[in-house]
Amino acid sequence: MNILLLGSGGREHAFAWKLSQSPKLGKLYIAPGNAGTAQHGENVDLNPQDFEAVLAFCNLHQIDLVLPGNEDPLVAGITDFIRNKSNGSIAVAGPDQYASQLEGSKDFSKQFMMKNGVPTAAYQSFTAENLEEGKVFLATLQPPYVLKADGLAAGKGVIITSDLAEARAILDEMIAGAKFGKASSTVVIEEFLHGIEISCFAVSDGETWRMLASAKDYKRIGEGDTGPNTGGMGAISPVPFADDEFMQKVANRIAIPTFEGLKKEGHPYKGFLFMGLMNCNGEPIVIEYNVRMGDPETEAIFPRLKTDMVDFVNAIARGGLNEVSVELDERTAATVFLVSAGYPGDIEKGKVMDIPPPGAQSFFFHAGTKLQDGKVVTNGGRVLAITSLSKSIGLAAEISLVAAETVKYEGKNYRKDIGRDLEALAQ
Repeated sequence: MNILLLGSGGREHAFAWKLSQSPKLGKLYIAPGNAGTAQHGENVDLNPQDFEAVLAFCNLHQIDLVLPGNEDPLVAGITDFIRNKSNGSIAVAGPDQYASQLEGSKDFSKQFMMKNGVPTAAYQSFTAENLEEGKVFLATLQPPYVLKADGLAAGKGVIITSDLAEARAILDEMIAGAKFGKASSTVVIEEFLHGIEISCFAVSDGETWRMLASAKDYKRIGEGDTGPNTGGMGAISPVPFADDEFMQKVANRIAIPTFEGLKKEGHPYKGFLFMGLMNCNGEPIVIEYNVRMGDPETEAIFPRLKTDMVDFVNAIARGGLNEVSVELDERTAATVFLVSAGYPGDIEKGKVMDIPPPGAQSFFFHAGTKLQDGKVVTNGGRVLAITSLSKSIGLAAEISLVAAETVKYEGKNYRKDIGRDLEALAQ
């Protein structure tokens, strides 16, 4: 089977690495890819948002399946486009444009959850027409205040503050000042949930669904969860408190109503579903949906996954997920992300990297890298994800930290406390 994988981050390297292990894989192309994906397939200079170019490439290279790694092409409707233009001969392992609104529009997802009884925080949505009402609504809430841009904002569209005056000013900036452009023309204001965040993943082929795994993502740049948010500084999988009872609640209260709700609306979900949750005293409450795998959670989960990835994505796209089982390594995975100096602010690219082979228990997933004059150089804020497997969170994290020291480039930065907060829960 020939596959075109769309994307260029650590998640896509993890997909490419896992796909390349399957004896059922024919040719793997990655668009545009990075220095890591080039180890497992052929990188191609193709813009995932240029659907006509993607389709032409698929026809020229006899692509059987397209796998969108990130949300942008899904929200823009690539699944509908490829399926319709190819009359279904080219499969797409991702939800259609309607279902992708679960991530593409915070307002849509909140309305969907309310309609289908999925537990989530109380909220209201505001636009330029009722901006002043939004400021009044903020005063009815207990701080901290949570403001979310309705549309995609590259992971930066959520702002939390404990100051009411600041919250009102931020609302002004988002709507009247177009802080996130069109994405914040509508802003969702919701109650703050107290608890521990967790990411849970499921897959569906439109008829059958499977729970995949749990992970915890570490968003803030500084140790002790301090400083500004990032795309993710590391992850742990599985999460100690996500036992069978908790995951059953996630399945019954969130995954099933989500998949069944979309099916009733005529848009059966075919793809990976990310459920960003808050564990509120043992009860899972939805913070957000993503319509693809998370990053860096993918880099923590896939080294644990024993299931053939070609079988997996083909079943998601074409049906037959009932014949595919999810098998996971019982060991813990700890992912530590190496980032560029200055991240998540201004960074310099093009720093030459020295990357030795990882140890037997570790995996290196490239994110912000590229090949330049035969050398691997930095090409983004988040540069390299290091994942290690061991029998405990502490041991897995320590192996990743030792491996992090072996990678050399100017301005390297990373957190040294990934998983530390979960160790006490695991004991």
